[in-house]
Amino acid sequence: MIWGIVRRKITSAQVIGQSVSKIGPRCRATAQKEAILTCRGFQRVQRSSYHILSGNYVCSTPRSEVIELIQKGSFIGSRSRLFSSDSGDLVDAVVPFMGESITDGTLAKFLKQPGDRVEMDEPIAQIETDKVTIDVASPQAGVIQNLIAKEGETVEPGAKIAVISKSGEGVAQAASAEKAAAQPPPAEEKPSAEKQTPESEAAPAVPMTRLRKRVATRLKDSQNTFALLTTFNEVDMTNLMKLRSDYKDAFLEKHGVKLGLMSGFVKAAVSALQHQPVVNAVIDGDDIIYRDYIDISFAVGTKKGLVVPVIRNSERMNFAEIEKEISTLAKKANDGSISIDEMAGGTFTISNGGVYGSLLSTPIINPPQSAILGMHSIVNRPMVVGGNVVPRPMMYIALTYDHRLIDGREAVFFLRRIKDIVEDPRRLLLDI
Repeated sequence: MIWGIVRRKITSAQVIGQSVSKIGPRCRATAQKEAILTCRGFQRVQRSSYHILSGNYVCSTPRSEVIELIQKGSFIGSRSRLFSSDSGDLVDAVVPFMGESITDGTLAKFLKQPGDRVEMDEPIAQIETDKVTIDVASPQAGVIQNLIAKEGETVEPGAKIAVISKSGEGVAQAASAEKAAAQPPPAEEKPSAEKQTPESEAAPAVPMTRLRKRVATRLKDSQNTFALLTTFNEVDMTNLMKLRSDYKDAFLEKHGVKLGLMSGFVKAAVSALQHQPVVNAVIDGDDIIYRDYIDISFAVGTKKGLVVPVIRNSERMNFAEIEKEISTLAKKANDGSISIDEMAGGTFTISNGGVYGSLLSTPIINPPQSAILGMHSIVNRPMVVGGNVVPRPMMYIALTYDHRLIDGREAVFFLRRIKDIVEDPRRLLLDI
C-alpha cells in the first residue's frame, strides 16, 4: 500500500500568557494533522493528533493540490478488497483495512452462507466498528465453501472469515457437512415446572452494539471533561420559511436538490463562527487551538445508532452545495455505506431534534469540539409584532458550550447571530 502524507503548516503565538497555535491561511489544521491518502476509489482517511509545535514549521500542501495529484494518478491505487489464495481454486475473504484509528471490529453478521453463489466485490459479511459498519467483499466470483469466523467474534484487518471456491467444486458436500455439524443435539425433556416458567423471565439480555458503546463512552467523557453550559434563544422562522416556499421549485429545477431549512442554519452557523472564532476553537492541554476552516458536523439518528457526518469547508459552500452534501451524507449514514473519513474531524455540530418533535433540549458537545447547536420543532405561538399579537412559527435554539473556553458573552452573541441570520437571510447577501 502506498501512503501519501501531507503535513500542514503551523505557527505559534503567545496571547495573554497562553500558548495559542494559530493557523496559516492555507492550512487545514492548527496542530500536527496528517491526511493519510489511500486509493481505492481515492478514499481519504484523516488522522488528527494535536501536538503543539512551538516555533516549528511543517511543510504545507493545499488540499486542492493533493486531490489534483490523486486525480492525475500520482498515487498508486491500493485495493481495500484483500485476500490470499490457498490454492488455484480457493481464495480467502479477509477483513479489510478499516481506518487508521480502528484496530478491530465485531463480525456482526454473514450476508451469505456456505453454498451461496457470490460475485466479485459482493458483500458477504458486515463488520461493526466503533464508528461505522464495514462490508467484507468477496475477492472473487465463486461459491462460499465454508465460514471461518463466527458472528459476534472480534476480528482485525487481515483476519480470514470465509473460503470461496472459484469453481464451486465440492462445495455442496462441504456445506452439507458443516450444516450437519452445526445442528444442536436433541433437547432433553424438562420438568413440567420449568415448562410453565414465563418466557419473559427466560429471555436473554440484548448486548449493546459497538457503535452504541462508543456513543455512550464519548457522551459520558464529554460530561466528565467539559464545563457544560447551555444558553437559549428563540427564532421567528417566518422569513426563512417564506424564502424556501418562494424558491423551492426553481431551486430544485436548477440544482436537482430540495431546498430545506438545514442549509440556512448551516450558513447562519458559519457566519456566527466567523464572528465568534473562539466557538470554533478547542482546548488542547494548556493551549487553545484556533482553526481557520469550518467543518460542520450534523447528527443523524440511524437504526444502529447516532452518527455524525461532516460537511467539509462549509464556509466555502453555497446553499445548493450544502443541501447536496447533507443529502448525500445522510443517505449514506442511513444505508450504512458512510466511510470513516466522512465522519472524521468536525469543528462544530448541529443537532436537529425538531425532526422528532423535540420542543427544547440541552445537547451534549461532540468531543473534541467546544460547542453544539440544538435545533427544535417549529411551533406556531402568539408573538407581539408591531404592537399586535400575531401567530408566528417559532423555534427554540440552544447552544451548549465548554465554559472553560467560551464565556457567556461570546455564547450569547453567537446565538444572537444565528437568530439574526435566520430571521433575515438578506444579511448573508450584504454581509452585515
